[in-house]
Amino acid sequence: MRETIDLLICPRWIIPVEPAGVTLENHALAVRHGKILAILPVDEARARYQPVSLVELAQHVLIPGLVNLHAHAAMNLFRGTADDLPLMRWLQEAIWPAESRHVCAEFVRDGTLLAAAEMLRGGVTTCNDMYFHPEAAAQAFASAGMRAVVGMVLMEFPTPWASDADDYLRKGLAARDQWRNHPCISFSIAPHAPYTVSDSSFQRARALADELELPIHVHIHETANEIRDSLAEHGMRPLARLAKLGVLGENLIGVHAVHLDHTDIELLAHHGCSVAHCPSSNMKLGSGMAPVTELLAAGIRVGLGSDGAASNNRIDIFQEMRHAALLAKVRTLDAAALPAHAALHMATLGGAQALGLDAQIGSLLPGKCADLCAVDLGSILTQPCFDPVSHLVYVAGREYVTHVWINGEPRVDKGLTLLQISDKQLLRIVSVWHTRFAN
Repeated sequence: MRETIDLLICPRWIIPVEPAGVTLENHALAVRHGKILAILPVDEARARYQPVSLVELAQHVLIPGLVNLHAHAAMNLFRGTADDLPLMRWLQEAIWPAESRHVCAEFVRDGTLLAAAEMLRGGVTTCNDMYFHPEAAAQAFASAGMRAVVGMVLMEFPTPWASDADDYLRKGLAARDQWRNHPCISFSIAPHAPYTVSDSSFQRARALADELELPIHVHIHETANEIRDSLAEHGMRPLARLAKLGVLGENLIGVHAVHLDHTDIELLAHHGCSVAHCPSSNMKLGSGMAPVTELLAAGIRVGLGSDGAASNNRIDIFQEMRHAALLAKVRTLDAAALPAHAALHMATLGGAQALGLDAQIGSLLPGKCADLCAVDLGSILTQPCFDPVSHLVYVAGREYVTHVWINGEPRVDKGLTLLQISDKQLLRIVSVWHTRFAN
């Protein structure tokens, strides 16, 4: 008698990511109670299991759900409003003034829901977010059925959301308390950047992160000006300052990490920090190219982030994989600098490890959550296919994602995002915000 399970997926290929470098052909993945039960040859799976749902994907590759290690999801509503500016002019002349006029809980909820739809359709199942009104962001991610780590933003100066560092932390912790028992929503401490956060606030962030066992999510070494300003104000580089303050540690995710010298890399490695590499945003803002190969060689965990749609202008981890691989080759003048398997690892298990979620997600192992993404490689535009991992990084884009599951539940089916709100309703919401911005 066959064993009853919830879901059996039979793709042409499975890329488990763990163990590294493996491609399985003509295997099936079995799901029960939201967890991966087994990966085994198709014939054996059909003989052993009686699935409630059987999904046949004859030309597809099945991979772990992608992890977006750094995003400002609500900023999808600012997409295309501030192009072709360097970081500080982009912030000071465009983004901060726009935020002061428009950001509220409704803005964050609507923008995050729009971003969640974009990410899900692009195979992203987990997002590490950083923005204001975390309670509204959590609501949107939960409505979309998406896994998210929501940042409790910390700054010194007032914004429409909070007045000072104490207010940011009080409101962030209240949001965490509200959502602390949700199975897919967790939180991080998110001090914005060294140039917006004081020494005492960084130390409070470290103490809270230790007490509550949360990640620290911070922009670091994004531009050359950031380094120069820190040397002028503090007499040391930003990472050295954070090391002196005791902020660096295994739960710290440093975002961008573009301008690093040998000592900076040694600090990150010594303290077990992780890096969120955002190649498209770094290129668009003219910030530079992160030394990814040196980070990986030093044993530093590296994941991929999109940043916000206002500085990218898309939340597309397939694009980040391709850009990461190509930029590494250009930067080092070495075509083997970042192979396709390494780029896929960064987009999946690397991000999960950085978040401390690798026991649950990031690879396809029995016992892990069934966060899955199926990509159709049967199109004439993806033929011939000799190596599906190569195609995932260098050929296929997010438009080839057809199915996404989170905890074994479908979130995208045959290319259609399954949200509690329809695309038509979402477009009406976006139209309202577009009109507000124009007036």
